Amino acid sequence: MNYDQIFDAAIDRLHSEGRYRVFIDILRNKGAYPNARCFAGHNGPKPITVWCSNDYLAMGQHPKVIAAMEEALHNVGAGSGGTRNIGGNTHYHVELERELADLHGKDGALLFTSGYVSNDATLSTLARILPGCVIFSDELNHASMIAGIRNSGAEKKVFRHNDVAHLEELLAETDPALPKLIAFESVYSMDGDVAPIHAICDLAEKYNALTYIDEVHAVGMYGPRGGGITDRDEAAHRIDIIEGTLGKAFGVMGGYIAADTRIIDVIRSYAPGFIFTTSLSPVLVAGVLASVRHLKESSVERDGQQAAAATLKQLFTEAGLPVMATTTHIVPLMVGDPVKAKRISDILLAEYGVYVQPINFPTVPRGTERLRFTPGPSHTEAMMVELTRALVEIWDRMELKLAA
Repeated sequence: MNYDQIFDAAIDRLHSEGRYRVFIDILRNKGAYPNARCFAGHNGPKPITVWCSNDYLAMGQHPKVIAAMEEALHNVGAGSGGTRNIGGNTHYHVELERELADLHGKDGALLFTSGYVSNDATLSTLARILPGCVIFSDELNHASMIAGIRNSGAEKKVFRHNDVAHLEELLAETDPALPKLIAFESVYSMDGDVAPIHAICDLAEKYNALTYIDEVHAVGMYGPRGGGITDRDEAAHRIDIIEGTLGKAFGVMGGYIAADTRIIDVIRSYAPGFIFTTSLSPVLVAGVLASVRHLKESSVERDGQQAAAATLKQLFTEAGLPVMATTTHIVPLMVGDPVKAKRISDILLAEYGVYVQPINFPTVPRGTERLRFTPGPSHTEAMMVELTRALVEIWDRMELKLAA
């Protein structure tokens, strides 16, 4: 058995398909985001502009967040010291869970080390606890949700993306006596579209199903207090479990769920992904705590981000670039070819100092490869005009089609 040959062949396949992933070596400039320094492919750091960060509101740069983290570092030190059950349950963790429960109008919340872990651990544990549970999953659900469902061992029925009629067909054909869980997202981050939350909740009530929504690309971003699409659409009270991240709009790191205390107690007591993991550093938790509290009171960042996204969509459209229609803060530019998407990304970085990563399979279906821009409140209109001009030049250079 030649192990090296097998490993080499696996990597060669990615290269041949044009979807081998390269990590770009950068450092963000504190207080000057989206400006950063890139260390790849040249001598010394090169100034660049970041266009693909999930730190949507630049809260990772906010003075309140940085000050809270510095204070916690000097107050308690770097790490938590253990799992939540053994030494790692700090007062910061308790306070943040209270804030997150309040954010979503729930009785309780539970912190995890990432959004991926919160989805995987919660979904797999829920389905194991509910005997004979059937999970109804949107076909575009995130990989972490798919992993959790698979790890649960439960029966899975996949409904067409945002297709409420198809979901009802699947619910209607399922034994009414079996436990049911509908798992879906609010904002789908690659296409930028939004789930019909109230319609799905109507079906959940009709067929006696639990609801689980992933709000990772919406928390902090929507609603009067940043509670997500369920906050904006006044639907949070209809959802049994709301899952979110602390590493995107809140700007730091971690994941969580918010639900009634009974569900929270079950997950914290049975989920291996929670029980056996060292808890988040109190330094990180302190930063998130400051971020959540700020965004509950301030809409300045949200308003700025929405304005930036609208401006960039308009500029792309007027230039004839193939921007995908979205109603959210995501601005995807369709390329449709992995090699070309990577080439465009490389040219932007090397020649224009623009950093945006190509999005390829398996993140999106083959043939729908794209560049995914996430303009934030700190991206200026001048930056957007310069970006648009660069893209038009590259489109012409590569003989790609622009709209008339």
